[in-house]
Amino acid sequence: MRILTFGPNGSGKGTQGAIVKGKYNLSHVESGAIFRENIKGGTELGKKAKAYIDKGDLVPDEITIPMILNRLQQDDCKSGWLLDGFPRNKVQAEKLDEALQKAGIKLDVIIEIVLDRETAKNRIMGRRLCANDPNHPNNIFIDAIKPNGDKCRVCGGALSARSDDQDEAAIGKRHDIYYNTVDGTLAAAYYFKAKAQAGGVRYIELDGKPGVKEVSQDLMAKLG
Repeated sequence: MRILTFGPNGSGKGTQGAIVKGKYNLSHVESGAIFRENIKGGTELGKKAKAYIDKGDLVPDEITIPMILNRLQQDDCKSGWLLDGFPRNKVQAEKLDEALQKAGIKLDVIIEIVLDRETAKNRIMGRRLCANDPNHPNNIFIDAIKPNGDKCRVCGGALSARSDDQDEAAIGKRHDIYYNTVDGTLAAAYYFKAKAQAGGVRYIELDGKPGVKEVSQDLMAKLG
């Protein structure tokens, strides 16, 4: 199964992706990790990407997409993959779709976690990190994982908030890109949604408001 995922920061996309990856034995392909691997490995594409990154410029799609295709064709992806973090705009969606078709790689499922902007922002700002284990789920705005005062709900450890989680302006900029339905990330999702309506790929929409367990159950039922 080859899956592309969409969801705003704060929607639980990473959590649900990890659940799907584990159930279906998929490789989790994350765009940021691909950049790091290519740069660290000194690949030709990595060198080109680093030149742009060092100047503070965005890496062109002509470099990014071949990197992604190379990753999707590695041995660990033969049994399936879940791509996260790309595409981020409509143009990238079109170019990725074209590149996948040329490479003979069939996309099976698109997953979109639907969550309104205010709830997504609150979830980001409500995240708290446990000093003993940062993977312990604690969020002051989600009843199911609300901490015990200023203590971790799992182990009682001290909690803190990441500074970037409290930067409302930075969160707003990221969400401006995601919720843009003209040429932003949602426009990319809707590009694939239109293709799904024509057949050939499944498009699954999930309500991101319930808890992790409920969203996961809905996702698994729809994946079949």
